Amino acid sequence: MAQAQYIGTGRRKNAVARVRLVPGTGQVTVNKKDVEEYIPHADLREVINQPFGVTETNGTYDAFVNVDGGGYAGQAGAIRHGIARALLEVDPDFRLALKRAGLLTRDARMVERKKPGRKKARKSSQFSKR
Repeated sequence: MAQAQYIGTGRRKNAVARVRLVPGTGQVTVNKKDVEEYIPHADLREVINQPFGVTETNGTYDAFVNVDGGGYAGQAGAIRHGIARALLEVDPDFRLALKRAGLLTRDARMVERKKPGRKKARKSSQFSKR
């Protein structure tokens, strides 16, 4: 018999994460590497495990993640979003807890575009009256 698997897609900034949850021991694999090896910052690894903590499913599912685009912080946020969406497929009753924690909302904040005549999005050259 085929093993049950649950799929979720998460996005944050320019990062897109495709998450596959399989019943297991709680191991997270990102781009065929262990999460400790792929994401060097401990606080970002905590961000990734937030949905499991909120739904009290720590150590019950293995997460296999393909993530692309952005940097470490954006990718961690995308993985968190994807795991939360996949957990909804596991049990729709998790919706209230995940929604209260703000894990189902796609974070819409993006980098502001550079404007013409400016050095960056808002930085301009020094003003001189004379």
